[in-house]
Amino acid sequence: MNMEQLETYAKAQLKNNKPINLLIAMPGFPEPELITNPPANIEKKLEYYKATYNHDDLTHRHALGIQIIAFAI
Repeated sequence: MNMEQLETYAKAQLKNNKPINLLIAMPGFPEPELITNPPANIEKKLEYYKATYNHDDLTHRHALGIQIIAFAI
């Protein structure tokens, strides 16, 4: 998964007034976390994700081991 895919998903969800749901892998946790961003927050959260995660593989730029691994519709 990459930033282009995340952005396409987020814009489609926003257009349909639906939240985005992301699975985030973190070191030390046996299962990924499910993060939900409501439609009203999507534009700002997308800006944050673009500034904070590497665009090619969605790994966190400042926290080793944190990665957006999937999204759910």
